[in-house]
Amino acid sequence: MNKVKIATVWLSGCSGCHMSLLDIDETLVEISDRFEIVKSPLVDSKTFPDEIDVTLVEGAVGNEEHVEILHEVREKSKLVVAFGDCAVTGNVPSMRNPMPPQELLERVYGKEMTTNGILPNEVVPPLLDRVRPVHEVIPVDIWLHGCPPPAGVIAKAILALLDGKIPQLTGKDLKFG
Repeated sequence: MNKVKIATVWLSGCSGCHMSLLDIDETLVEISDRFEIVKSPLVDSKTFPDEIDVTLVEGAVGNEEHVEILHEVREKSKLVVAFGDCAVTGNVPSMRNPMPPQELLERVYGKEMTTNGILPNEVVPPLLDRVRPVHEVIPVDIWLHGCPPPAGVIAKAILALLDGKIPQLTGKDLKFG
């Protein structure tokens, strides 16, 4: 039996969705013979692998690097899941949207807080004019709502995907078709 290849990506957000995923540890152990996590913040891989079955994208799109990552994710993944409210709506990261990126950087770093008086532009990827949800950058196949999505919903969605059923969200209810 071929294992389903699962990848996870973490953009602008708090990592709560990944923590909620880890909350289903017993379920993951029980079904571990059916899938393989090939990319995640927990797997130290610098490149995004080819031929991914499902990619869970946590977080909103806040900078140019995120846009590049998402295009690669979409190109190499059969299904893309917007994983949590930051990915679905922009949620908390989008609270910076009223402030222009340069002003935000100046307020966060402050010229007096840097070693040479220059704002970090080499280690901080250029910010987008506003934070966006994932579906504004690439097509998304599935949305898992919640901040974070409840562990039970994540477990049901993963089991449905492994069984070849695509979960569809209607309002707050997860339905399997």
